[in-house]
Amino acid sequence: MTERTGPQERPVAPWLKLVLEMGPLVLFFLINRQRGIFDATAVFMVAVVASLLVMRRLTGRLPIMPLVSAAVVLVFGGLTVWLKDDLFIKLKPTIVNTMFGVILLGGLAFGRSLLSIVLDSVFRLTDEGWRKLTFRWALFFFVLAGLNEVVWRTQETEFWVNFKVFGIMPLTLVFALAQMPLIMRHSLEETDDQG
Repeated sequence: MTERTGPQERPVAPWLKLVLEMGPLVLFFLINRQRGIFDATAVFMVAVVASLLVMRRLTGRLPIMPLVSAAVVLVFGGLTVWLKDDLFIKLKPTIVNTMFGVILLGGLAFGRSLLSIVLDSVFRLTDEGWRKLTFRWALFFFVLAGLNEVVWRTQETEFWVNFKVFGIMPLTLVFALAQMPLIMRHSLEETDDQG
């Protein structure tokens, strides 16, 4: 069996990966409490880029989903700061989650589980397992987009920021953990012991 060629991703401790992924969001929350949404957005943009650069340095590659998310943060964060309108940063989670949902469903429509590309180094699943997991994550991304729309349109900015940090992340963690039975059912046995 031929293995993929190209630069190999270097492993990173799970706690460090979590810090790099959550750090910008935590900074956004803290700066918002002290200085307001516009300063928080500016710090968030810088922190997202710094996090990507550190991840690139540590792993030798840029992860796809954080890279796409960072691009949207820079565009919508830039508009927020430049136009002094927090609408743009509030729309960012809706746009990113909808985009991820559409991309995952689009891949399935063409017979490809794009989630397997992102998570291949983490899980080894059957084709059916990847299809089911991809479909579930696509739906979950649409739910997150819908929740973001409801919250930012009906609540004050402070509530939305708290929801973004203390609502979305726990919901995502609970959803990810809820997928473990599916992952266990469709895991492939490690049979590639012979190089």
